[in-house]
Order: sequence, then structure tokens, then C-alpha cells
Amino acid sequence: MKKQTQCLLAFLAVLPSTAVFACASDGCSLSSDVDVEWLSSSNGFRFDLRYDYLNQNQIRSGTGTPAVFPVDGHEQELYTKSQTVTAGFDYRWNAYWSVNVQVPYLDRAHGTNGFAFDGTDAGTSHTKSIGDIKVIGSYMGLSDEHNLGVQFGLKLPTGSYTQNFDGGPIAGQPLDRGLQPGTGTTDAIVGAFRFSPLSQNWNYFTQAIVQIPLNSRADYKPGKALNLNAGLRYLGFDKVVPQVQLNVKFLGKDSGANAAPDDSGGTTVYLSPGFTAPLTEKVKVYGSVQLPIYRKLNGFQLAAKYIFSVGTRVEF
Repeated sequence: MKKQTQCLLAFLAVLPSTAVFACASDGCSLSSDVDVEWLSSSNGFRFDLRYDYLNQNQIRSGTGTPAVFPVDGHEQELYTKSQTVTAGFDYRWNAYWSVNVQVPYLDRAHGTNGFAFDGTDAGTSHTKSIGDIKVIGSYMGLSDEHNLGVQFGLKLPTGSYTQNFDGGPIAGQPLDRGLQPGTGTTDAIVGAFRFSPLSQNWNYFTQAIVQIPLNSRADYKPGKALNLNAGLRYLGFDKVVPQVQLNVKFLGKDSGANAAPDDSGGTTVYLSPGFTAPLTEKVKVYGSVQLPIYRKLNGFQLAAKYIFSVGTRVEF
């Protein structure tokens, strides 16, 4: 059972964090809102380095592709390509308490044809910057097996929210707030999770987490988010642990004078196959692909065909 639990917890470390994304559409952040990598059979320090790739290049409206676009009053966005490297630092004191810190570095290219659709208010941007840092604590004393826990923490306003367009007729004008490296707000994070073996070779986990902005900044406030996640993995192989996740996100509309509430928020569901493979007793690699199976987006938003993540985790 101890070996099964270790394999389960190694898998949980692959769950990517939505903190790395701050996109123009809702379809860019569909997985666990915080990594559950503090779950470990031993105390101490762990380090995680993850790369996420996302190319939003298709316009979506409601549950499908709009029959007519562009539409007056809605921006004709062309693409948003994001690459993010996130460093995760995790320390566990005992069987009950741990803390996780996530530091994202964002490389994002964006292009828009504006609201006139004739190029007169078109623009491009290429942002390279630290994003908003998350600090998450966890408590696992709700059950004798230590497999039921709660999460609580903050998303800090460390990312810039004052970047400008750097190409096209609107070069020098402020970049859309939904495309900035940071939101400028402090957000509360609260959640709960459970994991358990189903049989000798199968384990599962479930997670629910809410992120709520506590303030607005410069006439902008991001929408509230609720993430529901479930995962199943198979432990019958010696060198790899295959798994699949179901990731559901409900995202509220942004608000404020600098927001675009009509073109933000919605409901998204992703199916996410992946794997974890131990290289040594202390080093593991992992990967996953998130594939959309349902999306209902407000207004007109850019969405991606998939999200790709790879990474490595080291225990000390």
C-alpha cells in the first residue's frame, strides 16, 4: 500500500496550475488550480519545473464556432500563443502540514485586428515576464489515512498589468488586461481534495477549488473561478504510471471599466491523458495533454485545440 500511495502522489504532481495563464479567453486554464505536490510519504523539500504550451487560434462563441465573425462591438482577436515555465517549491513539515509556492515565467505573443476590422486599430504584443505567484498551504489531518485534506492560500499581484502593444497602429497603447502577465489583484484560494486506492493497481483523486479576487486594480477585476478535477491512474507497470483526468472549470465574467465582460467567462471541460515516469528514486518526469470535450464561452473568445504540459520533479 505504501508503494501504491507513492505512485499516486507522484502522479498528482503532474497536475498543472492555472496560475500560469492569464488569457483573453476562458479556454486556456483547464486543470487543477493548484498542484497537489505537497502530498508525499516523506517530509522535506521538493522542486518542480514545468513547461506549458497553449496556442489560442480559433474563435469560439457559446458551444461552437460562430457562423458570422467579426461582429460589431466585439474585438477581432487573431491569436494568443502562451509558453510558460513554472518553478514550484514545496516543503512538508509533517503528516499534516505543508506549503507550496509557484513562480511562473510567461512568454506570450498576441495579435488582434481590433474593433474596426480594417487594420486601423490592429496591434501585436510579445510579453516576457514573471506572472502572479501563488502561495498555497495544505492540511491533511481530516482522516486517519491522511488522504483527505483542505487547501488555502493566496495569488499575489506580482505580475505586471501595465504592458503595452509593441506593434501595429496601436503600438504604445495598453495591452488588454486579460492578456497581461498579472491581474493586479490578490485572490483567495480555498479547496479540498481526496485520494484513495481502488484496488491493487488503480488509484483515484478528486479535487474542488475556488479562486476569488479580493479586490480590483486599475478598474479591472477578474472573474471568480471554480475548478472540479478527478483523476484515475494505473499502477501495474514498473517504469510508467499512465493516468487520465477530467477537468471542469466554471469562470465568471471579468468586471470593471478596463474589462471585457461580454467576451469573458464560461464553462469548459477537458479530458487530460498523461503519464508519470520515475528516472530515479528522487527524480520523476511527467507529461499531459488537455483535450476539450465541452466548451460554452460567453461572447466571442479565442480558444485552443489542446494544452500541452511536461515537467520534472526532484525530491531532496
